[in-house]
Amino acid sequence: MAIPAQVAPDTVQVVDRRSARAFVDAHITPYADAYDQKGRVPEELLGQIAAAGLWAPFLPPEAGGAGMDMVTLGEVHEEVGRGCSSVRSLLTVHTMVSWAVQRWGTPAQRERWAPALCRGDVLGAFCLSEPGAGSDASGITSTAEQAGGGWVLNGVKKWITGGQRADVYLVFARTASSIGAFLVPRDAPGVQVRPIDDMLGTRASMLAEVSFQDVRLDGDALLGPSGFTAGMVLTGTLDLGRYSVASGSVGIIQACLEACATYTARREVGGSVLRDRPLIQAKLSDMITDARAARLLCAEAGRLKDAGEASTLMATWVAKYFASTAAARHASEAVQIHGANGCSPDYPVARFYRDAKVMEIIEGSNEIQRITIAGQVDREMM
Repeated sequence: MAIPAQVAPDTVQVVDRRSARAFVDAHITPYADAYDQKGRVPEELLGQIAAAGLWAPFLPPEAGGAGMDMVTLGEVHEEVGRGCSSVRSLLTVHTMVSWAVQRWGTPAQRERWAPALCRGDVLGAFCLSEPGAGSDASGITSTAEQAGGGWVLNGVKKWITGGQRADVYLVFARTASSIGAFLVPRDAPGVQVRPIDDMLGTRASMLAEVSFQDVRLDGDALLGPSGFTAGMVLTGTLDLGRYSVASGSVGIIQACLEACATYTARREVGGSVLRDRPLIQAKLSDMITDARAARLLCAEAGRLKDAGEASTLMATWVAKYFASTAAARHASEAVQIHGANGCSPDYPVARFYRDAKVMEIIEGSNEIQRITIAGQVDREMM
C-alpha cells in the first residue's frame, strides 16, 4: 500500500540535525502522545516523512537518496527519538532493510527495491525475532527450503516493528546450510499479519506477529550469497539497527532534560520553583552529562562506520549499552521530578519512561551487550 501523496506544504527537507529538529518539532512532538494512545502512526505522517526524505537518506543519489553520512544519520535519528520513539523505531527497521538491499542486493534487487524504499512507496520491516528466539538469533526455527528454482518459507516472526504496515519483510530463516535472508512481499500468498497491541512502550510502532505458511518465493528473494548471511548480512544489519536505537536513546535523554527543565521552572514548592532545589539541580546536571557522553559515543560509532572500520561494531555495542541504560535511568528520574503528574497521560515523561525500558531490550538486550563488551576486553588482553 503506497503512502498518500498529499502532505503538508510546509514539510522541510531533512539534511542535518537542525532541519531534523525543525521537522520533528513541527510534525511529531506535538502529536506523539496521541500516537501513543491510539497505538499507531497516521498515514499522513508517513507521507510527511517521505516528503522530508527521511526514510533512507543514506542511500546513494542513484537510488534516490542523499548519500547522507552515518554520523548525520545518527543525529537525525536522535532528533526523531527525541520526538517519538515509535516513529524512530519505524525509521530504524526501514533503515535496516534499505541498507541491506543496497549493501547485499544484486543489481536486479537494488533496482526493484531501493528506489521505492527510499521514496517511502514501500515500507520495510525486519523479521528476526520469534516466539522462542529473541536476542539469541541462533535459536530461530523458521525454515526456507529450496524448491525448483525458488524457496518455500515457513515460520512465525514476532515483535516485528512496523509489521502491521510494512510492504516488504526482510526475513531470516534456516536453510540447509546456514541462515538466509529473504525479501518477502507482504502480498505473497501464505503471509499472515496479526497486530500486537497494548505493549508497554513504543506503542505506536505497529508491532505484529507475521507468519509464513508455505510461502513460495522466487530464487531472487535470497539476499546475499547463500551460506554467507549469518556472518555478514545479519551482523551488519543488526549493527545499523543498534546504532539507530543508541541514537534514539540519546533523544529520549534529551527529551527528559527538556521536559524537566520546563516543568521545574514553573512548578513551585514551598514558595520557590523546583529548579532552585539542589537535588533537582543534581538530577538535571546528570541528565546533561549523560546526554553529552552518549551523544559522543554515538558520534564515534558513526565516524567509524563512515571510515569503514570494523571496530565500529564494538563502538556501537558500547554506545547502545550506555545510551539505553542512561535513557532508562533518566526517564525514571523525569517521572520522579514530575511526581504524580509524571504518572499521568498529561505529561510526556510517562511515555519516555515506558519507551526507555524498551531500549534496554531491543537490538540485543543489555545483558547480551555486557557479555559482548566483556568479551572484547578478553580479546584485547590476549
